[in-house]
Amino acid sequence: MTSAREEILARVHAATAEAVAPERPALAPSGPVDVDLFAERVADYEAVVERCAPEEVTERVAARVAGLRVVVPDGLPFAVAGSVADDGLVAADLDALDGVVTTATVGIAETGTIVLDHGPGQGRRALTLVPDLHVCVVRADQVVADVPDAVRRLDPARAQTWISGPSATSDIELSRVEGVHGPRTLHVLLTR
Repeated sequence: MTSAREEILARVHAATAEAVAPERPALAPSGPVDVDLFAERVADYEAVVERCAPEEVTERVAARVAGLRVVVPDGLPFAVAGSVADDGLVAADLDALDGVVTTATVGIAETGTIVLDHGPGQGRRALTLVPDLHVCVVRADQVVADVPDAVRRLDPARAQTWISGPSATSDIELSRVEGVHGPRTLHVLLTR
């Protein structure tokens, strides 16, 4: 005897068995990339945006995290003096740290969003959501015009975290509360 659920699923499967997914047209890039717009939109989210040359990244990160205990992911392309390496730290360990330093995969000019695919230099998802400060280095050549351009650069099989400013919510009595779902402070170093 089949259940109602099984019967419905069997009907859905039969109805869609021969369906062919429509071919998706190739999309041309959306247009010129405006790195200044990206910086402006990130700042609109109350994140700190600091521009620097590639050779200044290590110095600027050091200045931002001076006196703090920060964790760094495997594959970070620069050293962070005094940092803690992520060797599978549990949430309580991450919560005891002041911040995290990562790179990014894509920055989206139109929305001011940073996307991590958790590859080298970006760490696992918990690493970027638990500490109170996230310092993220974004290269100008990683900035794209809009969301469709970003999606074209991303591997859909990889986990992704899309970050639009510091964590905030207005779920509780419509009052803005920061740090509920992630870092309270986002500091973006935008480099050439």
